[in-house]
Amino acid sequence: MLALSSEQKWRRWLALGVVACAYVLSFFQRFAPAGIAQDLAAAFSTSATSLGVLAATYFYVYTVMQIPTGILADTLGPRRILALGGIVGGLGSFLFGMAPSLDVALLGRTLIGLGVSVTFIAMLKLIAVWFEENRFATMVGICMLVGNMGSVLAGAPLSALAQATGWRGVFIGIGVVSLLLATACWLIIRDRPDTGAAASTPKVDRTVVLGSLLSVIRNRATWPATLVNTGMSGAFFTFAGLWATPFLVQVHGMTRATAASHLSLWFGGFAVGCLFIGTLSDRIGRRKPVLIIASHLYLVIWLILLSGITMPPTASYALFAILGLTTAGFSLCWACAKEVNPPLLSGMSTSVANMGGFLAGALLQPLVGWVMDLAWKGETLAGVRIYDLAAWRGGVMVVTVCAALGALSSWWIVETRCRNIWQPR
Repeated sequence: MLALSSEQKWRRWLALGVVACAYVLSFFQRFAPAGIAQDLAAAFSTSATSLGVLAATYFYVYTVMQIPTGILADTLGPRRILALGGIVGGLGSFLFGMAPSLDVALLGRTLIGLGVSVTFIAMLKLIAVWFEENRFATMVGICMLVGNMGSVLAGAPLSALAQATGWRGVFIGIGVVSLLLATACWLIIRDRPDTGAAASTPKVDRTVVLGSLLSVIRNRATWPATLVNTGMSGAFFTFAGLWATPFLVQVHGMTRATAASHLSLWFGGFAVGCLFIGTLSDRIGRRKPVLIIASHLYLVIWLILLSGITMPPTASYALFAILGLTTAGFSLCWACAKEVNPPLLSGMSTSVANMGGFLAGALLQPLVGWVMDLAWKGETLAGVRIYDLAAWRGGVMVVTVCAALGALSSWWIVETRCRNIWQPR
């Protein structure tokens, strides 16, 4: 148990609040292309493949940064990397909002991904250091609930605001918010409870760091959690991050506002689900059965979407709400990875588990677009390509296979009973 003074307890909540706000911004940036997909397609006259590359650029750099972020979180500490990340992300948002061409927009999106890539792992590190071990999944769930407000804002609210005022001004404003949060992170966050001399920048022994990282990677118990995360979050990032709104508009004939509200419901269900699933897992003291049930229900819903069946509005809203709840199952993967590795390497272990989903998003967003372009019949509307059901089924099939990977991998998760079970050899 942590022995914290009342002042330290107050400080940890204040710090977590600041990081949670930064996480809201991270989620917004991650899913924003979905809310303005048609605006981007019209602004830059892109094909589905090019639009997929634009959205996936975020995931490319995010994926590459996961392991370095874990190392930096364990060595330099969350405070420094969060402040620097906020500055870089803010500059990227300015550039994206003012981009005159697709190439400049790609550069802005790259800087956004680079800046926000540190937020989640730094947040996990702070939770691991400042909170009790048996509260880890619950605290992650709370932060995911708060952070997902960013994804909800990236759905219907962003779509409506973009239509009313233009999407460029939105991203310039977000850039200002990012710089303000970077300042708050530097002023408020402390890397560990025992501040003072121990909080100074540690000397980094590259041999020790590399050895620690290799120990996490070589640990077979790390990989089931990584693969579940890859399958479930990869499908989520790929589709919700770009293709969901145009899919609902073109396949099911929804208005843009109705499609965006479905997307927001998906995000909202995910936010609530993260808190519910994390708390449930901690309460019953089990990880594996919760992940198995969530991942398989998640796969069933993807099979329904693949069928292209048209449902009444009530049923389609309910389906997306359940989709959000089941998507939240992958939030347990970080706890599963952390609890089978040395406690001091919580940053590295969670970053390794987290990398798979972003790698999948980076690869699958343009792949879905490429598959759809192969089946495109040449139809356009106001400069935006229109795809028929057969083309969309090809794209959704890619995502469904990814979800199936997550469900299958859940059977190999190592049950930790919500405590660290790592033993030195």
